[in-house]
Amino acid sequence: MAIKFGTDGWRALIAEDYTFDNVRICSQAVCEYMKARNINDNGLIIGYDTRFGSDRFATAAAEVAAANGIPVVLCDRFSPTPVVSHNLVNRECGAGIVITASHNPGEWNGFKFKPGYGGSASPEIVEELEGYLSTLEKSGEFLRIPASEAIKGGLIEMINPEPSYMNHVAGMVGLQEIRNAGLNVVVDSMHGAGSGYLARLLEGGNTRVSEIRSNVNPSFPNMIQPEPIDRNLGPLKSAVGDMNGDIGIATDGDADRLGVIDEDGNYISTLHIFALICQHLIEGLGMEGALVRSITMTSMIDKLGEIHGIPVLDTPVGFKYLGPVMMEENAVAAGEESGGYAFRGHIPERDGILSALMLLDMMVKTGKNPGELLIDLEEKVGPHFYNRIDLGFQEDQRERIIQNIESTEPKCIANIPVSKIDTRDGFRYVLENGSWALIRFSGTEPLIRIYAEAGSAETVDALLKECCRIAGV
Repeated sequence: MAIKFGTDGWRALIAEDYTFDNVRICSQAVCEYMKARNINDNGLIIGYDTRFGSDRFATAAAEVAAANGIPVVLCDRFSPTPVVSHNLVNRECGAGIVITASHNPGEWNGFKFKPGYGGSASPEIVEELEGYLSTLEKSGEFLRIPASEAIKGGLIEMINPEPSYMNHVAGMVGLQEIRNAGLNVVVDSMHGAGSGYLARLLEGGNTRVSEIRSNVNPSFPNMIQPEPIDRNLGPLKSAVGDMNGDIGIATDGDADRLGVIDEDGNYISTLHIFALICQHLIEGLGMEGALVRSITMTSMIDKLGEIHGIPVLDTPVGFKYLGPVMMEENAVAAGEESGGYAFRGHIPERDGILSALMLLDMMVKTGKNPGELLIDLEEKVGPHFYNRIDLGFQEDQRERIIQNIESTEPKCIANIPVSKIDTRDGFRYVLENGSWALIRFSGTEPLIRIYAEAGSAETVDALLKECCRIAGV
């Protein structure tokens, strides 16, 4: 199987395609990239999540880099992806590797590559890496030195990446005010790498943090996958009710995504959360500059942009697109529908932990709970409803599905006229009343995703149903 980097790195089934030798080949490709760019002497940082074998896969990657003479900084414990990315930038390493499959089911693992700026690799960098991969897959060759020997020789340095990250994000919000606000926060790390981070950040005051699913369990039991979306957060909803919580916060497998439950146990969509955080950054913190969103993100951001006279830029899905635009524009924030948000002054990459702190900061500064904040937002931008359907498909069905969609150029969807069809990433139908629907293939899983946002739940349901018909699924 050819190793391909999707929306955010390479992911595959453990023991089928995700093997030690394939991880070593990916690592050798990274080494070739670094040597070609003359950044090998800057070093390579390597982190990993809580998945089965992730620590050993990370060690395997470190052995390859050390054998290539590249200084390695290896995390000595599982760590969220944004924590590794922060340390990459802070230590001025040449590049980084994170062994994680993020939100995929437990039988998967992955290989994320981070350039020196700490964000997702741009399409141009991915293309260069895949060129090295193609050659190395054919030869099967890689260099390797035992980790014990590399550590003894000073080629591998073991670090705890947490303190540097904690100090940095603490300065981006009113952390002491959050600690002293007396909030009752329930955190669900979904057995992932974010376990304990918010509790440790918020300790020392009268805000109380209760954790659920904080133990390491690579099987991610009783959930489809460690993705903080409505269907996976039943235990968090119950915990918020049982503990009389002010808010429920969930992070995914590598803690770069955020999910939120309000004080009444209701799931708040990722679109509303990003709109709330952007509102806080602009109105509450007085920040100025562009906002960047993926084409799957809410049009509420466009309305906030109109209200405040700030530009809003959109990109295809994935921070390999969002990140470069964010850096180029020095944007205030960037976000995508998956629940991944990035902020100026931090890495140009998703961070579920910092996103949670931003939302808590907003609650403390306004004195309002999530439900009240949503009411205020709706008064500004109007009602917005959203849903997404994920459907599995066999790879041999892909062309048929694409042909179904391309052969249908609807003038109306759910009796609403279509004003524009955007094909930069899938097929996005922009409707005359401001609603939209999108059909696209996932870049990380064998799924076709169908999205819709509209002014009523009934319209969203109708749009999703019609898009399923268009795709023939």
